[in-house]
Amino acid sequence: MTSIADLEIFARVVTAGSMSAAGRELDLSPAVVSKRISHLETRLGTRLFHRTTRQLQLTETGRGFYERVVQILATVQEAEAFVSSGHQRAGGSLKITAPTGFSRLHIAPYLGQFLKQYPDLSIEIIATDMMLDIVREGIDVAIRISELDDSSLVAKKLAPCRRLFVATPEYLKEHGTPKTLADLAKHKILIENNVTWRVQGPEGDVSLKLSGEIKTNSSEIVHQALVTNCGIALRATWQIREELLSKKLVHVLPQYREAPGVAVYAVYPDKQYIPTRLRVFVDFLASIYGPSPYWDEGLELSGRSAKKPNAVNAQAVAEA
Repeated sequence: MTSIADLEIFARVVTAGSMSAAGRELDLSPAVVSKRISHLETRLGTRLFHRTTRQLQLTETGRGFYERVVQILATVQEAEAFVSSGHQRAGGSLKITAPTGFSRLHIAPYLGQFLKQYPDLSIEIIATDMMLDIVREGIDVAIRISELDDSSLVAKKLAPCRRLFVATPEYLKEHGTPKTLADLAKHKILIENNVTWRVQGPEGDVSLKLSGEIKTNSSEIVHQALVTNCGIALRATWQIREELLSKKLVHVLPQYREAPGVAVYAVYPDKQYIPTRLRVFVDFLASIYGPSPYWDEGLELSGRSAKKPNAVNAQAVAEA
């Protein structure tokens, strides 16, 4: 029978992309990793990888095997979490993915505080603006800022996300200030991920599909283009708080706000028993952000300054 250890090595080789990288992560030599994979293939009677001198790729059988192995390892983790569910001690490795900008601004500054509370934990963060398959990639939790589609995943709302139309005073001085949504067609628009903007205003919900002078999959590039007078963008207050307070960015079309539903969520595989390491991390972020996040404090939202946030847990929601 195949051992759990061999399945863990196989899964780590897939996620790491090479046997040497997997060996470093597992503190094993590449030779040991290669030998364990070869023994696994012999036991199964099939090739799991296509090997070349420069590349390691899953075979079709290997891909199907990996999808099932991830589920097996998750079940093992659930079983271990069930046994230890009565204990408060959180340990082990926690693998997280989050948007690049949000990771830098609102996760990284608090990691020291979190690890001081839970010294037996280690954290791996994949900072990317791409939407990763957290089950396939073996990720414990994803921080997602969006409207959530129906799926088999579970989500906990950590904070609201408010997005505003903004531009620099220099850009508006040169190109004029839009007064209506129709005016945006005359302006340079900065677009991330070529998305459709859904906003609410006096006429209700409106969907905007605008052509942008700059299009990118990077939130950071949009931000730099915005603050260097390249156009108008729809940006979240967690991204532009300091620029709004310092007047480096101006809120335009204040009668419009992004349609509700977009929020900051912690998303994780549907599990009956949540590992302690995952639970404490999600609760930690929820206590820092909450329903009135600190990045909205002092900003004029809906005609009033946002209240100072209380350190309370956010509402838990599940995707249908």
